[in-house]
Amino acid sequence: MIRELKDTSKAASLFTGWQDSVVWSAVQGVMGKIYVDSLENPESGAVMLGDFCFLSGKPTEEMTLFCPEDCESEELILVPQNEEWAQMIENCYGEKAVKTVRYAITKEPGIFDLEKLRKAAESLPGEYEMKLIDQNLFEICRNTQWSKALAVNYEDYTQYERFGLGVAILKDGEVVAGISSYSGYHGGIEIEVVTREDYRRKGLAYIGAARLLLECDKRGLYPNWDAANKMSVGLAEKLGYHFSHEYFVYKVKR
Repeated sequence: MIRELKDTSKAASLFTGWQDSVVWSAVQGVMGKIYVDSLENPESGAVMLGDFCFLSGKPTEEMTLFCPEDCESEELILVPQNEEWAQMIENCYGEKAVKTVRYAITKEPGIFDLEKLRKAAESLPGEYEMKLIDQNLFEICRNTQWSKALAVNYEDYTQYERFGLGVAILKDGEVVAGISSYSGYHGGIEIEVVTREDYRRKGLAYIGAARLLLECDKRGLYPNWDAANKMSVGLAEKLGYHFSHEYFVYKVKR
């Protein structure tokens, strides 16, 4: 029987080696949930946060098919620890599991050209306004469909204020782009970039992300970046990151 593990320290060995900050968030007990096959001696486990589910340990059909009752995601992104987990996902879901490539970005603290980022952050055209996400902007982003990913994984603003950080770009008082933390852990955040459809391809994501990287530097936080597509890789590289490798995930409609 699969249960939620409250004592997350017991999952540390189960998720050893993972380089994903969402996994770190859950193992540290900051945010996200861990589900295991045994509360005392877990051999199989899943970290779940937002749309993501990281499968680790011994591959089992029960864990692969598991989805908690309170899960609100219409589509889950299953991330297998290894080829054995990938095969288990394919066996369990068949054609319902859509194999998709993602792009890992190298984690390299201290590599950013801060002067270049300052110039980028200061290049915002005059008709726009850029603000750090405060409680008001947090609630606006959380309750707006296109921008909810900027804030929705946090229980409330108190948790966001402690473990999150973000920038919103406004036009005529309305949020039109946001660069925020999808999740947070002790020492860093996972970056989420969203631009309203009618304001894309105007360079707002680059300008806002530059400002967020500067804010992370001020606070001693590492800004993790993981790309869903090559456009995101290009933006990351423009900011100073380096591409690491491709990896596969499985998208499953609930």
